[in-house]
Amino acid sequence: MAALVLTAMIWGFAFVSQVSGMTSMKPFFFNATRFTLGTLSLLPILLVRHRRSSSGSGPDGRERTVSAGQSATTSTRKSRKTVLVAMLCGIVLFLASTFQQYGILYGKSAGRAGFLTALYIVIVPLLAFVFLHRRIGVLTVVAVAVAIAGFYFLCITDGFGSMTLADGLLVVSALLFAVHILVIDELGAGIDPIILSFGQFLTTTVISWVCSLIGGDVDWAGASQAWVAVVYAGIGSVGIAYTLQVVGQQWVPPTRASLIMSLESFFSVIGGALLLGEVMTPRAYLGCALIFLGTLLAQTPARLPRFLTRTKTGSGARDRG
Repeated sequence: MAALVLTAMIWGFAFVSQVSGMTSMKPFFFNATRFTLGTLSLLPILLVRHRRSSSGSGPDGRERTVSAGQSATTSTRKSRKTVLVAMLCGIVLFLASTFQQYGILYGKSAGRAGFLTALYIVIVPLLAFVFLHRRIGVLTVVAVAVAIAGFYFLCITDGFGSMTLADGLLVVSALLFAVHILVIDELGAGIDPIILSFGQFLTTTVISWVCSLIGGDVDWAGASQAWVAVVYAGIGSVGIAYTLQVVGQQWVPPTRASLIMSLESFFSVIGGALLLGEVMTPRAYLGCALIFLGTLLAQTPARLPRFLTRTKTGSGARDRG
């Protein structure tokens, strides 16, 4: 849980850097540079782990060789699965990040972008219910409803007709981020989280660079003006936060994980107010409070109070929900 909360905080303040980066860079190039840094930030960890595994030796080298030969097929299958899952996650992450970055480019608001992206807190359980046939608990429904109310009070100020092109792009990115969460949860079990992170970042990096070159978005002068934003968004938001997400999802179910990470919207408003001078109204504070309450409800044990589970004599455990 702590890893996912830290992920949300890093991502929330990353919206500030993403808004700042759009003043001198285009979306494809910004994502290409930040995901490059994110990919490179994991190389030292991978090298250290490789050296540690290589330096280890068993008491009987011959037996170890035989054992390694027997497990070659299993290792090959696992490696193939890791590559395929990492590539799939990377493709979804590229699409989600691209739509989000264009939404930020047109909207230019860290707080609004944060809460529109937070729509995935609703989309994750719905997708899990429809496509994975997972049950939705009553407490989860209440938590999602409270979070939606918070989103409404913060972002929908003049009716739904007030939504812009930027808002629409951010809604699409929220859908894709929800898919990303479920792909990791459904296919990422048993895969080393660091290797999975590296693989998906590398995939996103390659696609982003290809799109940057094709679209003529490469602008090193602009990158030099926004280098602080690029470094934070790359090493912090990508290298550290996405890795924490993969690690955290090993222990937390996807619906609760999405609710915890939705705190990024709360932190995006704080970051926008402190660093970009974005104004928060009383209505916005109410929205933030409801989002926070929804996140707390998501962490409450999904059990009814004991007095509600008591049944008449003879009913037994049959009446327990």
